[in-house]
Amino acid sequence: MVSKQTAGQDGFSLIEAMIALVILGIAAVSLVRAVESHIDTMYALERRAAAQWVAENALAEASLGSSGSVAEVEMLGWRWRVRTTLGASEDPDLLLAAIRVSAAGEPTPIVTLRGFVDRGTITQ
Repeated sequence: MVSKQTAGQDGFSLIEAMIALVILGIAAVSLVRAVESHIDTMYALERRAAAQWVAENALAEASLGSSGSVAEVEMLGWRWRVRTTLGASEDPDLLLAAIRVSAAGEPTPIVTLRGFVDRGTITQ
């Protein structure tokens, strides 16, 4: 037995298909933008983490006796400019270390780390 279908119920009309494609296109553009934003955020986080490690290494070097200076180092494939400044602190046995790390060629530091370095003396 063969059933008869009425006209207009054979599937999607052209306008319905076009509207569905427009909706899918808008959703795809939104998805691409979200992925690009996520990639940019991950790149920035990776740079900040690497710069933080460089700063912590510079603080460790300062505690081992390295004087305040400007140096360039490489970590994770990036070149970093490290500026270490040692100054007086309220405690006469400690020096205040200010370490600024920027990407090589960029003037603005990505990370600024402050810490204390033992002078190696004991005040009584």
